[in-house]
Amino acid sequence: MTDKRLIKIALAGNPNAGKTSIFNGLTGAKQKVANFPGVTVEKRIGYRKYKNYDIMFVDLPGTYSLTAYSLDEKVARDFILDESPDLIINVIDSGNLERSLYLTMQLIEMGVDVVLDLNMWDEVQELGIEIDTEKLTVLLGAPVVKTIGSRGQGIESLLETSIALVEHSKNGHRHPPVSYGSKLDDVVLNLSCEIQRCRGCEFCRNPRWLAIKLLEGDKMFIKQCLRGPMESSPLAAKLNESINHIKTTTHEDPEIIITEGRYGYVAGIIREVMKKPLRDSDRMRFSQYIDNTITHRILGYPIFLIIMWLIFLATFRLGQYPMEWIDSGVTALQSGVGTILPAGMITDLLVDGIIGGVGSVIVFLPNIVILFLGISILEDSGYMARAAFLMDRLMHILGLHGKSFIPMLMGFGCSVPAIMATRTLESEKDRVLTTLLIPYMSCSAKLPVYVLFAAAFFGAAAGNAILSIYIIGIVLSVVAARVLRGTLLRGESLPFVMELPPYRWPTWKSVAIHMWERSKIYLRKMGGVILIASIILWALGYFPRRKEYSQDYETQIIQLQQAELPGAGEEISRLQNLKAVEELKYTLIGRLGYAVGPVVAPLGFNWQMGVSLLTGFVAKEVVVSSMGVLYQLGVDQEADSESLIDRLRHPESGISKLAAFAFMVFVLLYTPCIVSIAVVRREIGVRWMWFTIGFQLAVAYICAFIVYQGGKLLGL
Repeated sequence: MTDKRLIKIALAGNPNAGKTSIFNGLTGAKQKVANFPGVTVEKRIGYRKYKNYDIMFVDLPGTYSLTAYSLDEKVARDFILDESPDLIINVIDSGNLERSLYLTMQLIEMGVDVVLDLNMWDEVQELGIEIDTEKLTVLLGAPVVKTIGSRGQGIESLLETSIALVEHSKNGHRHPPVSYGSKLDDVVLNLSCEIQRCRGCEFCRNPRWLAIKLLEGDKMFIKQCLRGPMESSPLAAKLNESINHIKTTTHEDPEIIITEGRYGYVAGIIREVMKKPLRDSDRMRFSQYIDNTITHRILGYPIFLIIMWLIFLATFRLGQYPMEWIDSGVTALQSGVGTILPAGMITDLLVDGIIGGVGSVIVFLPNIVILFLGISILEDSGYMARAAFLMDRLMHILGLHGKSFIPMLMGFGCSVPAIMATRTLESEKDRVLTTLLIPYMSCSAKLPVYVLFAAAFFGAAAGNAILSIYIIGIVLSVVAARVLRGTLLRGESLPFVMELPPYRWPTWKSVAIHMWERSKIYLRKMGGVILIASIILWALGYFPRRKEYSQDYETQIIQLQQAELPGAGEEISRLQNLKAVEELKYTLIGRLGYAVGPVVAPLGFNWQMGVSLLTGFVAKEVVVSSMGVLYQLGVDQEADSESLIDRLRHPESGISKLAAFAFMVFVLLYTPCIVSIAVVRREIGVRWMWFTIGFQLAVAYICAFIVYQGGKLLGL
């Protein structure tokens, strides 16, 4: 054993190969999401102490190849080249061995140490497929391990095999060279010899792999190896000669011939190591039976809507009970703290600012958890890919790239990773268009706003009201896509083949991990941006303090209390409200609110709603916390224990059902949070960032105006 303590291992594999479950098993799900210097596509990092080793695992983006046509492929390849991991664990869906080995061939060509993880081994056994893993090890020159990632089986063996390979790497082990056929192999060999003589850069240390990259026309390596004086070098002349030779003898581009050769080599390996029984019922055939209905060109759409409706119904109905418990707890906490602590600024800050602001958002945690539970089940079962396929058909008709729908689906969770996911798109126009449309996919941060207003104004139809908001977002994204594709972003969409994995029963562990990973982001915001925004908003609503009022409210209230006349309670309440209004008008937030009021009045919004929309630029959850703070200001906590939902529902709130729905529409459509805006700037530039802000504000205002004013005309 060497003295080496730190080992860096990267996980590479196709999408849907179970790479995440293997990563979670290796790290114990104790990972973090991080950006590496120079790139912005997220990769996950996890650490594990094992025996005498500190192991860092890096989960690379799922890719089918390393040709670097898309940015996720480029990120995976650049990490292997630049970071030089000690080992690559190539996670493979055992049931799709032939497809997966294409990526394996590219890893082997790069000369990196590889451990093949044949994941989902249980499905191979169920299907009666035989894979000779010992022979596969010999043919590839890489150890093979069987795992069932969803159950955590084989993880220890994978770990031991990986460490053993790293420890014995200095002893030398070889990967047999990938053969492309005798004619092409000769061309590759001749070009490799020229590269060996060149030794112009670090890549010359692997001449065969570099020769293949140059023949494939890889732009990065051509720029690196043939720039400047090298343009007329013997290497450049040899490369041109090789390309001309391939084109002359095959009448095809070298890249196509290399791809065919690689697939042919994989097919040869499959014939050697795998025996597949001939039977009518396998899991893909079973999946095809289900797909005949689920992705039917007519039935598929109502089925999709019913499934989504059930999820939103469960989100609201099931989440209502714990939501009420938490709401009661927050209200009781406010009353308790207000009673125990002496009256003053600190108590007001705790009760109205911190507990009122953060508490008004944390109330909706059960709804968030249930929504993510439903989405995780759909993803893990394989239905979400079918939903993307179903919508892809519609999107193509309307001028959208089919592949764009995947990041758009991610936008229902959070816009930030969804915008980053547009890097998988090869066309720049498709990337810009998809980035502009993602904010219309209502992210989870907006859900608390919908639940708050739906619960306050729509009663038993709350679930339907929320579903209608999501549908409005989808419809408007289609309209916006057609407008932008026909004006600023003209061009044809590229063809796209979408993978449909077989249906699987989701495991509770996997679903729980996915649900928790998303929910904890919501929780983190409680102690971060929402807490800070609540305190700032409270301060704006607390200062400056008014010392003189238009009338002596305190004296009048005391006289009414002492007189004990019928109706005195209502009069006292009226005087307290008048006093609170005067106080708010005098504060900074009151002055801001009354400045915003005329702008949002045509939409049916009061000044509190206008201020909440302004704070929502920070994060959409802050809209709810702002409402919580603004509707707490000036209220005596000891005398009033109404929840925020009750306050909004009360006629004195000045909010009608029609205005509430228009507000939900505005929140759906207006500019995304400040983090999303920063990501838009980084991904597609400053010009498109300002366009996004202006375009979405205009669309949100126009649509909310149409909803409110149109509803009034219809007598709603």
